Amino acid sequence: MSILVNKNSRVLVQGITGSEGQFHSTQMLEYGTNIVSGVTPGKGGKTTLNDRIPVFNTVEEAVEKTKANTSIIFVPPSFAAEAIIEASYAGINLIVCITEGLPVHDMLQAKRIISRNGTRLIGPNCPGIITVDECKLGIMPGFICKKGNIGVISKSGTLTYEAIDQLVNVGLGQTTAIGIGGDPIIGTTMRDCLELFESDPETAGVVIIGEIGGQMEIEAARWAKSKMSKPVVGFIAGQTAPPGRRMGHAGAIVSGGDDTAEAKMQILKECGIGVADSVADIGQLMKNSMK
Repeated sequence: MSILVNKNSRVLVQGITGSEGQFHSTQMLEYGTNIVSGVTPGKGGKTTLNDRIPVFNTVEEAVEKTKANTSIIFVPPSFAAEAIIEASYAGINLIVCITEGLPVHDMLQAKRIISRNGTRLIGPNCPGIITVDECKLGIMPGFICKKGNIGVISKSGTLTYEAIDQLVNVGLGQTTAIGIGGDPIIGTTMRDCLELFESDPETAGVVIIGEIGGQMEIEAARWAKSKMSKPVVGFIAGQTAPPGRRMGHAGAIVSGGDDTAEAKMQILKECGIGVADSVADIGQLMKNSMK
């Protein structure tokens, strides 16, 4: 099994005719993702990607004509929140927003609406999600993955890839890997993903990649302590970051207290999570936790 996406997901690409949409949609199709339609206002009635994919003016029309239930967004930041809202109102169940740089005010409005509509959002500012050998939504390189029984949850795109590589190097494959995004306001949290992996019978262990700033890793760890039956291994990026300075992601800023890397690592350990000092240790630590 998997979580969130699989070979039966019917995918709609918002912004499919742009350069990013074209490039990554081609990669997703080659991986086997079931892309059924695209949306670019003003270009409805055309086809793209070697005439394989119909383009519609609105998400509502695309859903009606192609029964799409999953959307991935490749549109500029000034339009991305509007694209999220449009997909939610059209009845899309899962939205993945790759776009970075969304204004916080826009994201607040979008999150209120999707919460009310019961729409799940991955991102924004994320590498997407991949269920190995079934469906790739986003910019993750599919060739680095191997089918297996480990779930991966990460705030960082590049560290997601590194964690997957470290797992593969010790013979561990993945069920689903999710880049949840590093913005201050995102759609799906680490705890949300842990709950999904806990319910997935084919996932036997989970890796979480966190970073400085915020409380998300702590909330996930405390939930896992009492609710998670499967081993969890964690890594916290930003161990040398000075207080008050943003490091990389908009959400990665230490304000003091327990949002430093050191404090988070200690809390994860107290909650029974195996903590890697280096991302290079993740694979072996996960393998040891499976024994």
